[in-house]
Amino acid sequence: MPLFEMTDSSFRTIPEKSFTDMGIGERSDIQRLLRTQIEVLGDDLYVLTEEFGEWEDSRRRIDLLAVDRTANLVVVELKRTHDGGHMELQAIRYASMVAAMTFDRAVEIHAAFLKQIGQSADDAKARLLTFLDWREPDEESFAGDVRIVLVSEGFSKELTTAVLWLRDREIDIRCIRLRPYQAGDATLIDVQQIIPLPEAQDYMVRIREKEQQERRSRAERWSAESQQFCVDYWDGVLAAIRPSGILEDGVKGRRKEDMRFKVGWPDFFLKSYFSRRAPKMSVWLDCRGDDGISHYEAIKAKQAEVEKAFGESLEWSVNEERETGSLSSPITGFDANDKADWPRQHKLIADKVVRLFRAVKPIVEPLNG
Repeated sequence: MPLFEMTDSSFRTIPEKSFTDMGIGERSDIQRLLRTQIEVLGDDLYVLTEEFGEWEDSRRRIDLLAVDRTANLVVVELKRTHDGGHMELQAIRYASMVAAMTFDRAVEIHAAFLKQIGQSADDAKARLLTFLDWREPDEESFAGDVRIVLVSEGFSKELTTAVLWLRDREIDIRCIRLRPYQAGDATLIDVQQIIPLPEAQDYMVRIREKEQQERRSRAERWSAESQQFCVDYWDGVLAAIRPSGILEDGVKGRRKEDMRFKVGWPDFFLKSYFSRRAPKMSVWLDCRGDDGISHYEAIKAKQAEVEKAFGESLEWSVNEERETGSLSSPITGFDANDKADWPRQHKLIADKVVRLFRAVKPIVEPLNG
């Protein structure tokens, strides 16, 4: 809808422009102004930093990282395009990356930001505490959630559909449109929050709270049934393993779809996993602890010996980030929901667990000290 100037005799149309045509830059102009006037977006926010990125790909940077009055982090993603591109996908990735940020880390990055814009870095902690109305830092309350604010000249139907879907799943994400106009020598910016509509926000919150309560009730009913299902399933597997004598005393069925079998090896975990949603299962050995990868490599060096003792090939993998290694044996072609078939499934899992234990025992026990 066009913007109008009202005169004594008429409404005069003010031409709508685009940021690109007007030579307005995303970072050099829009971001630069918003970092010190974030209130333009209508939220009560405090900017911690700009161009924030602490991950391997340095090209991925949060345009503006802020905090709100309830100590939630706020990822602000900016675009000057008419459709917003794929900014919602970027913002979700960034939100997940900063979700574990601590108050102390927030102070560090804010100090660096203040120094960058020519202000005193020594005030960073005091400024943040003042904004949050805290006397002392409260790590438990800080960054309890991460909100997302998408700011663009326009948004495609594809993007807004994705945002509405995310909001239905309790992700606090909103879209704010900045639409430029040229009035003589003046540049006017029409700022509108389009998702959620401010007028309908309270109503939508009440509707969402009701839907969330209904979902929680359904989830609680499902959770209780699902947890008991898992306990019963693993109890059957454990009953099939116990005659082998490899289990520690007191091992009980777990309320989840994965199970760790305690066999007296603190840094080596025999595990199994099944899925009710797909015909898949796996039995594996995790090598963890300070020497996880080196222990894994010691076993891998004897791969042929281990696989011969196990009776079949194994899948070998390393997780460098977690400093762990694992060897696994997948199982397919079964339905965990078919309780009549449980005895066969339990025996199959138990057999693999016992064979894997015995195959690696000669190597693991010396490493285990």
